Amino acid sequence: MIKNYIGYYRVSTNRQGLDGNGMTAQRETVRRFVQNQIGELEREFQEVESGRKTDEERPQLAAALEYAKKAKGILVIAKLDRLARNAEFLLKLQNSGADFVCCDCPNADRFTVGILALVAQRERELISERTRLGMAAAKSKGIKMGTPNPEKAVAAMITANKAAKVDFASKVFPIIQEIKSAGVETLQGVCECLNRRGIQTRNGKNWYPATVRNILKIQNA
Repeated sequence: MIKNYIGYYRVSTNRQGLDGNGMTAQRETVRRFVQNQIGELEREFQEVESGRKTDEERPQLAAALEYAKKAKGILVIAKLDRLARNAEFLLKLQNSGADFVCCDCPNADRFTVGILALVAQRERELISERTRLGMAAAKSKGIKMGTPNPEKAVAAMITANKAAKVDFASKVFPIIQEIKSAGVETLQGVCECLNRRGIQTRNGKNWYPATVRNILKIQNA
């Protein structure tokens, strides 16, 4: 039986636009996925807005979810982070009743998406906390933000960024070790495993050999 898919595409800036490269890339990714599944792309929805909005502020996504439920189709998106960057929204998606699939994480389901959402939310909270502490530490050393002392402010930001990198590396390193212990020896192989698990880099992107190498360098420094 041929499965019906409903595509949803989103870009977060007007500069990218509905006809921009970001939207085009998502559309092509989804269409290739549906073709490989021997399915039918029944309808497509697209919009331009901020990824921090809630579902009430995403009329096209709300329409796509409603259509998917009524048509008993599967909502399909190119990348998991195209839907939202906060746990609250992804948990609402989890409970929406609509089936969905992500091309970059096809094994994700309502349970795993909920976990990824909580992890993403926690990471954002930690980044915010580290930024706040970094600014407080800079102020305690007499560095005034927005004063004619940009060198000191930049140095404080660099220090905070390095701390964030080390903290993230310490979290993902055990996962890399687990993957390597399973017999995966190459950096490319480790990347593929991390991407399949839906684990993203500190900047919310897919893994590449260079980014894995950087994690190993930080941990071995």
